Amino acid sequence: MKLPGNPKVRIGICVFAFFALVALVGPYVVQNLMGLSPSDVHTADAMQGPSGAHPLGTTATGEDVLAQLVVGSRVSLLVGLVAGLVTTALSVLVGVAGGYLGGRADSVLTVLTNICLVIPGMPLLIIIASYVQGRGGWLTVALIIGLTAWPWGARQKRAQTLSLRHRDFVTAAEMTGESRWGVITRELIPSLAPIISVSFLGAVVGSMFADAGLSFIGLGNINITSWGSMLYWAQNGSALTRGAWWWFVPPGACIAVIGVAAGLINFGIDEISNPRLRKPPKKVRDRAEAAKLRRRTEERAEPATAPKAQEATS
Repeated sequence: MKLPGNPKVRIGICVFAFFALVALVGPYVVQNLMGLSPSDVHTADAMQGPSGAHPLGTTATGEDVLAQLVVGSRVSLLVGLVAGLVTTALSVLVGVAGGYLGGRADSVLTVLTNICLVIPGMPLLIIIASYVQGRGGWLTVALIIGLTAWPWGARQKRAQTLSLRHRDFVTAAEMTGESRWGVITRELIPSLAPIISVSFLGAVVGSMFADAGLSFIGLGNINITSWGSMLYWAQNGSALTRGAWWWFVPPGACIAVIGVAAGLINFGIDEISNPRLRKPPKKVRDRAEAAKLRRRTEERAEPATAPKAQEATS
């Protein structure tokens, strides 16, 4: 598989691929090959720093931090992926359909979007999560996040659809007898692919942040090992005041690195889709620098040759 030529996109995809690989095969390697378990309690090894036996140290109850980090990556990535898919699907359905159909359908969908936008997202998420707390696993958390995070994306996609629905390619598809949903799925959504991909990545990372935040305040399923539950138990165990940096820094750093990777991919997609943001090739830059240098040399040489020319004319 050939990666895109943009270096930012390459770096971002490589980071996501690394974490996906860790989530897929990491638990097997850690548990079966290294003999580490995320839930085995060893009080004699409690609060130990990184060592050969425990590469990332242990928790207050002697659980291995590396094993928890690797096993928890699967849950955190699944929550982000599922919630991102739900958020993106709802935002595309509501935004693109409302922007293209217009009329009463657009009015109803716009009112629904505005009502959801008026309600503060995080308090609503906290209320719903506290109501269903302990009644489901990571899938329930992902669905809650996805069902409460779509309005902003829907509003953005509706605005972009309004600018596209009178373009020539849409008019041509309508004149050939294409149905409305055919125009939406075959013409508008492919044209909005860069915006949809950017919003999907943002939704994935935002969902991971939301999951970590809910788990940190105790509203997620803290019995399931995830990066958020690691932060929750680290806070409960006073890891910061006790100087146990190895307990809370790794999960926080992983979430931050994924956020940076998503930002790099977003910037790269913007550069690919917008020619004005693209950096010219190195040969073009070298020729431009050489032309500037020649102009500067000529400008410096002109004052020295001007007096000689005046003396010759006199």
